[in-house]
Amino acid sequence: MAYTKKARTFGRPTNQRKALLRSLARSLVIHERISTTEAKAKALRPFVERLVTYAKKNTLASRRLTKTHIGDDVVVKKLFDSIAPRYATRAGGYTRIVKRTERGTNDARKLAYIAFV
Repeated sequence: MAYTKKARTFGRPTNQRKALLRSLARSLVIHERISTTEAKAKALRPFVERLVTYAKKNTLASRRLTKTHIGDDVVVKKLFDSIAPRYATRAGGYTRIVKRTERGTNDARKLAYIAFV
């Protein structure tokens, strides 16, 4: 039987979708709060929370895994040195999605903020 696919595709091929998530994750780590569409924020949440969990372990292997997912040394350093120690005792749920009331300019898409708790 054909079951519904779980991942959001955003109408893009796989490589573009991965690049989108990487760039959103980079922006979130650098700015610690970004504004995007609600669907992209919901897709970004498990991606970023996995990275923070890797960073909490603070091993060479987890640093290399994070580097392969993000691809930027400066972002990996910030993630390991300043963001992960904040959540050392927290078991999960490192991000928060807050829906915005105003809509997008062209197609009335739902907008949201995603930020670290």
